[in-house]
Amino acid sequence: MVKSENNKGDVFSRIQYAFPILYEKIQNECTDEEFTEVIKEIKALDLAHFVEDVVIYHIELYIRQNVAPTFWKKFVNDIDGQQGFEHFKSAVDGLYISLTEFLPLLKRLEYLMQDEITQTVTSGNVLSRFKLIVRSTLLSQLPLHYEHIVEQFYKIAFNVFCSADNSTHATTSGNDSGQCMGCYQEVEKCQCQMIVFMFHETNRKLIELELLERLVGNVLTSLIHIRIKNHVNRSCDKTFDVSQLSSLENWLETVVMNWLIRIYSGGFSKVVSLSDQTRNAIGKFKQKLSHFLYETYTRFRIEQLFDIIIEYPDSQPAIDDLRVCLERTDLRKVLIESLQEALKTRLLHPGVNTPDIITAYIAAIRALRQLDPIGVLLETITEPIKLALHYCHDLADELLKGESLQLDDGSGNEENEDWDKWMPDPVDADPGTFILYRVMSDIISMLVNVYGSQDLFVNEYRTLLADRLLSQLNYHTEREIRHLELLKRRFGENQLHYCEVMLKDVYDSKRIDGHIQSDTSYTLEKEHFPTSALILSAQFWPPFKENWKLELPKIVQNQLNKYVKAFETLKGNRTLCWKPHLGNVTLEIELKDRKLDINVTPIHATIIIHFQDKKEWALEELAEVMHAPATVLRRKITFWVSQGLLKEISNDVFVLQEESSTKSRSLSDIVEEEEVESAMASASDQREEELQVFWSYIVGMLTNLDSMPLERIHQMLKMFASQGPGAMECGLLELRQFLDRKVREHQLLFSGGLYRLPKS
Repeated sequence: MVKSENNKGDVFSRIQYAFPILYEKIQNECTDEEFTEVIKEIKALDLAHFVEDVVIYHIELYIRQNVAPTFWKKFVNDIDGQQGFEHFKSAVDGLYISLTEFLPLLKRLEYLMQDEITQTVTSGNVLSRFKLIVRSTLLSQLPLHYEHIVEQFYKIAFNVFCSADNSTHATTSGNDSGQCMGCYQEVEKCQCQMIVFMFHETNRKLIELELLERLVGNVLTSLIHIRIKNHVNRSCDKTFDVSQLSSLENWLETVVMNWLIRIYSGGFSKVVSLSDQTRNAIGKFKQKLSHFLYETYTRFRIEQLFDIIIEYPDSQPAIDDLRVCLERTDLRKVLIESLQEALKTRLLHPGVNTPDIITAYIAAIRALRQLDPIGVLLETITEPIKLALHYCHDLADELLKGESLQLDDGSGNEENEDWDKWMPDPVDADPGTFILYRVMSDIISMLVNVYGSQDLFVNEYRTLLADRLLSQLNYHTEREIRHLELLKRRFGENQLHYCEVMLKDVYDSKRIDGHIQSDTSYTLEKEHFPTSALILSAQFWPPFKENWKLELPKIVQNQLNKYVKAFETLKGNRTLCWKPHLGNVTLEIELKDRKLDINVTPIHATIIIHFQDKKEWALEELAEVMHAPATVLRRKITFWVSQGLLKEISNDVFVLQEESSTKSRSLSDIVEEEEVESAMASASDQREEELQVFWSYIVGMLTNLDSMPLERIHQMLKMFASQGPGAMECGLLELRQFLDRKVREHQLLFSGGLYRLPKS
């Protein structure tokens, strides 16, 4: 027993001789024959696993106390650029040298653990276990800001790689400094090739130690993300008319992925040189980077989407790119919120004219229909615009299509749909309203939907047509007739009969005015100024906005009376009733130092004519003479103040300026500032008056029947509808909104689905 213990002790000393477990003793003098004898004794005593554990323990201890601290000591935060590059390379070189000195010891340990019969290692791969120890030990001592040095190394290398790829490491065009665009050294002292060599050597060592992914993976991802963002911003800024997606994908493949392959292969540019595991890892990395590229491009275009819409159809390529990216990313909600906010801040505010809102809305319809053919985005995004819209004045492009009008009641012919191309509704589609958009084929249909019915749409067109006819200075109606004929193909003759009469009034006015101007009894009278009139059939035109009657100067009124007399002579039992606040007046104004020829409205002309007789007027006094509201007059006088003809010498007191102390602005500047006001009551105002007529019927019904549901009220109101276009018709939705407003105004009560009058 004592002999056995002595033999064992002797074996332990020989083990330490064959397997020096201290790093300083790794260079031992044990011969191969002696090593083989020791191995036999260890196996005979069944101490192989014990020896392995002891050796591994001391290796791990040495790495923790010496190798890892020396490695991380190089990672400091106060150096950048080339110094950072060199620090990282030096750290990896030192680590590699320190760890490769363990290889002889590891080989002996592997030989010990090898099975004599199968020639395989019984306790797993010793080298793999060693690398695992190295990784875990290094990462357990990871400094807080170690990524700074890693970033400097790969940032410089990537810049050199991109510079070489673009063949710009020599002096580039526009760069007269003689500086290399890769390493930023003088061209004669370019270090790009040396940087590339050191870069590949460092990566090769990290790959061999299986540290590349764990040590630099996050830094690489972050660096590439920054590069992708910068490249997208630089390539796509303010460029909407060229597709960018293909070039971005090509850049990712040829530059970014090529660089990654060189990193993971230690310098080779072919994927075939990589292991299957590395190829799979790169493939997954490429998928993530592709998704990030699409997401970055999508977010970038979403920020520009308002401008893209305004520039459509020139921006069609950008729309096509964005449509592809939306299918590959989950950013529809971001797009909706961003564009709605852009519309709110850049379009839907008091500083934007209604025609501009209409133009933007039509552009949005066209662009969003291309972006999302199914229509969910259009339905969701443009909802705020619909509340602020009126009918567009430029319809020719859409009207010329001649497509049949699809109404919003689901009356489209579904048999004509191409079911081979059917796609399910997106998850963000509103199941209650989305079907309406699927049957809308053109912009006219969309605009009809804005107003809620054909009648409201036609009424709005009628109002705007009246505004255009009244604002022009001639009898030309060719453009309006062309639009009307096209609209009649969409809505029918009856719907647009009133508009047809309005255009006929213009034609008749031209003919009548021609007769009056040729009447010698009219022309031979002493005229103060030439006069022409637009004669309207009052019952066919929309109501006028103004409820006050302008008192014209006597010389003007006398001339108008002469025109009426000539008209009565021509038409017999018919006469004219003037609308003095409408029309245009051409004035020739002579002052001491200047002369103006200007076209203004009757109220502007009346104001300045009164200053011909009296140089100074108080606002209230002038308002009384003109029979005009003081608030309106105050606003109109500012035109002449801005022109330099009038001056406010005290509060609401104005005086004529015969001589101007400052150079007056050009007439075009004044006209642009002058607010363009509609002479007609808006369609919504007209509709409100019509709904008030319904209110009297509703009060009568509820007085007799006590309470009624919405549908019953709607059915009974249909019985009182007149034959005029839109005059006495009310849709169910519009009626609900009207009744709900009466509930909010406490004129109705609503409970249990029934409306009733409040008890007095």
